[in-house]
Amino acid sequence: MSKLYKTVITACDRYVPNNLRPLWNHEAGPKTVFFWAPFFKWGLVIAGLGDLTRPVETLSIPQSVSLAATGIIWSRYSLVIIPKNYSLFSVNVFVACTSLYQLSRAVRHAQEQKKLKEN
Repeated sequence: MSKLYKTVITACDRYVPNNLRPLWNHEAGPKTVFFWAPFFKWGLVIAGLGDLTRPVETLSIPQSVSLAATGIIWSRYSLVIIPKNYSLFSVNVFVACTSLYQLSRAVRHAQEQKKLKEN
């Protein structure tokens, strides 16, 4: 797979405009995994934003906790690794924020349901 990837990158290399060369050749640019991991992780953010309209009773508290924890942990990690990966940092901040918001919705709903059962 690595050989195929290098072939594709080499073929694309000649089409990259001069003004995008610094990004293209950056140590966390598209030639490395440091670029592609955060790029695909934006799918989690998009899914989280799509869930904002989801009925609150269908939200999973354990899932929201794990996504929030992942976002927080990886946000910190992205700033201590070398090279610092600000795209990884930003995507993980968004994962944490959307998950924390969903968690707050789910916990609020669970508390309301508990109060209703007590009455």
